[in-house]
Amino acid sequence: MSKQKQGQYRNPEAILDINECPTFPHLVGLSIQHMFAMFGSTVLVPILVGLNPGIALFSSGVGTLLYILITKAKIPAYMGSSFTFIVPMMALMKTTGYEGIAQGTISVGVVYLIVALIISQLGSDWLDRILPPVVVGPIIMVIGLSLAGTAAKDATMRTLGSQSVYDLKYFAIALITLLITIVFNMYLKGFVSLIPILLGLITGYIVALILGVVDLSGVAHAHWLIAPSFEIPFVSYHLHLSWGAILSMMPLAFVTMTEHTGHIMVLNTLTHRNFFKDPGLHRTLSGDGVASIVAGFIGGPPVTSYGENIGVLAVTKVHSVYVLMGAAVSAIIFSFIGKLSALIESIPSPVIGGISFLLFGTIAANGLRILIDEHVDFNQKRNLMIAASILVIGIGNASLNLGDLSFSGLAVATVLGIILNLVLPQKALSER
Repeated sequence: MSKQKQGQYRNPEAILDINECPTFPHLVGLSIQHMFAMFGSTVLVPILVGLNPGIALFSSGVGTLLYILITKAKIPAYMGSSFTFIVPMMALMKTTGYEGIAQGTISVGVVYLIVALIISQLGSDWLDRILPPVVVGPIIMVIGLSLAGTAAKDATMRTLGSQSVYDLKYFAIALITLLITIVFNMYLKGFVSLIPILLGLITGYIVALILGVVDLSGVAHAHWLIAPSFEIPFVSYHLHLSWGAILSMMPLAFVTMTEHTGHIMVLNTLTHRNFFKDPGLHRTLSGDGVASIVAGFIGGPPVTSYGENIGVLAVTKVHSVYVLMGAAVSAIIFSFIGKLSALIESIPSPVIGGISFLLFGTIAANGLRILIDEHVDFNQKRNLMIAASILVIGIGNASLNLGDLSFSGLAVATVLGIILNLVLPQKALSER
C-alpha cells in the first residue's frame, strides 16, 4: 500500500486510511464489494420511476469520480440514486417524460451549487435554522409513506390488457421477498449483511421465475455489450422549459442537503477528521451538485451520498478513496453490459413491491428516528403544528396547480414546513 505523506494525519483505527491504496487484487475485491453495497438501491430508483438502470449505474460512477475530484480526494464517499425525488419523478414520468425529470435533476444540482457558494461566503449556520429536525423528520417520513400505495399496487396488481386485476400469486411473491429480505437483514453477518436488498431482489426474482411471472425475452434479445440509452437534451429530445417540473423537485434539494450533511458528520467520526473544514462543506455540496447536473444531462436520476457505502467503511475499516474510485469505475463498466440491464428490467412488479414495503417503510422510520434522536417535544404546540401540516399535506399529496405549473404535495409540504418554522413563535400564547 502507499504511505501517507510525511506529517499528514493517519487514523490509527483504519486498516487502510483515506490516501492509502491496496494492492491491485485487493483493490478489485474491495471495490466490487462497495459496488454491490450500493447496487440494489441505485438500480431500484430507476426501476421504480421507469428510467434506464444502466444510465443510473453510469451516472453514479461518473458522479462519484467527479465528487472525489472536487473534494480533492479527501472524502471516501459514493454517490448513488436518490430516493428523495421518487414521488415527483414518478409523476413527471407520466406527464413530461424524462424531459421534465432532467430539468428537475439539473435544477437540484444548481441549488446545491448556489448553497455551496453562499456557504463558502457566509458559513452553514443558516441552513440549520431553516431546516431543523422538526421540519426534516416529517418530510423524510412523507417521502416514505407517500409511496406506500405504489408499493401495495406493485405487490398485488397484475396488468391484464388495459386493466389491473388483483393477483394472489403476486402478493405471495411480494411477501416472500419482504420476509426473506428481513431475514437477511437480521441474521446475516459479514459482507453479505451489507447487501440484504440485493440478496432479497435475487431471491424474490428466483421465486417469481419458479412461479412463471418473469418475462426473459428481453434478456435473450439483449446484446452483451451495448451503451446505455442516454437521454441527452437536443439529441434524444427537444427541450421545452417546464417550470412545474423544476419547482416540483427543486425544494427537495434542501432535504437531501440535510442527509448529505448527516453523512459527512458520520464520516467525520469514522475517519477522525473534520471534512466541514477540510475540504469544506462548500466543496462537498459542490461535488454532490455537479454529480446531479451531469446525471440530468445524460438521463439519470439525482444522486446523493450513500449510507450503505458508509456502512461498508465502518465495518471493514478500509477508508481508502482509491477503493471508492474503483467502485465507481466498476459501476461504469457494468452499465455497458446489455444483458445485465435487460435482466434488471425483467424484475417483475411483485418483487419490487416486496422490497418497497421494507425500503419505503425504512425511509419513513428514519424520519421518525430524527425526531426521537433530536428529542423533538410534541407537547410544544409549535412543533405539533409544523409536523402535522407537513405529514397530511405531503402524504395526502395535496398538490398545488397554478395554470401549467404543478407542485406535488411533497414540494408544497416542504416549502410550508420551512415557512412555518421561520414565522411561528417558539411558544403559543397559551403556553407562556
